[in-house]
Amino acid sequence: MSHSEAPISITVKSPAGSLITVRAESGEQLDALVAEAYSAISSAVNELESNIRGTTSAPLSPAQVASALGGNIVSNDDAGWSTPPTTSATIGGKACPHGRMTAIQGTGKDGKLYRGYFCAAQKGALDKCKNVYVRVGTPEWNTFVPDQVK
Repeated sequence: MSHSEAPISITVKSPAGSLITVRAESGEQLDALVAEAYSAISSAVNELESNIRGTTSAPLSPAQVASALGGNIVSNDDAGWSTPPTTSATIGGKACPHGRMTAIQGTGKDGKLYRGYFCAAQKGALDKCKNVYVRVGTPEWNTFVPDQVK
């Protein structure tokens, strides 16, 4: 990482192939950028849902996303990959032998916030994997994106 790049960098690839990168100096700055860009993120979610349903909607261009985030396009290159490399963890999450684990954020019975990954196997399955909780104060805690909020 060069000294001119922010220490926190998140890149997301939309179904239409657009790469969206958000960089921030701190977790607080990242939260502020995401809050400012809520409408762009909402549009991206609508684009994804439309693609899943098979309906058409105009995808956001990289320039539209960069503008909404108050940034500029550094690169629109996907490093020549036809598909992204695979690892045991999925983008923004974790995987187990049963597939992609569900990222869940909630409040426990003790009133404390928790964030963690939960096995996709059916409830009560004998081979269901243990939950993987994210520790407060870690970089993963600050960048955690839940699939569900309870």
